[in-house]
Amino acid sequence: MTDPIADFLTRLRNALKAKHRVVEVPASNLKKEITKVLHDKGYIQNFKFVEEGPQGTIKIALKYHAVTKEPAIVSLQRISKPGLRKYVGAADMPRVLNGLGIAILSTSKGIMTDKEARTHHIGGEVLCHVY
Repeated sequence: MTDPIADFLTRLRNALKAKHRVVEVPASNLKKEITKVLHDKGYIQNFKFVEEGPQGTIKIALKYHAVTKEPAIVSLQRISKPGLRKYVGAADMPRVLNGLGIAILSTSKGIMTDKEARTHHIGGEVLCHVY
């Protein structure tokens, strides 16, 4: 697999379109950190790391609105790809839907959102946009 982050986002996107409650994805440290950010910002309901086999998996409980049954995540977009990496400085930090969405960045201080990176005055690689 050349792009495990794109595979992670595609599995989430497909599960949301199929209205699944839980989705399982192969685990890696980067995927675990992205999952934690999505949970902290309220885009997923819960997650659990299952340490079985050589790699392990991440079980993610997806979040839907109670009345309309619409998913909490409208869009997941991969920005930085293996063929074309996208790096931004602290001054050029992207805003997703004028601050309504989040951009997930890989920085020297770890995985964080665009708002956190702006407050720490650090840049990094823009992994994806979520709203």
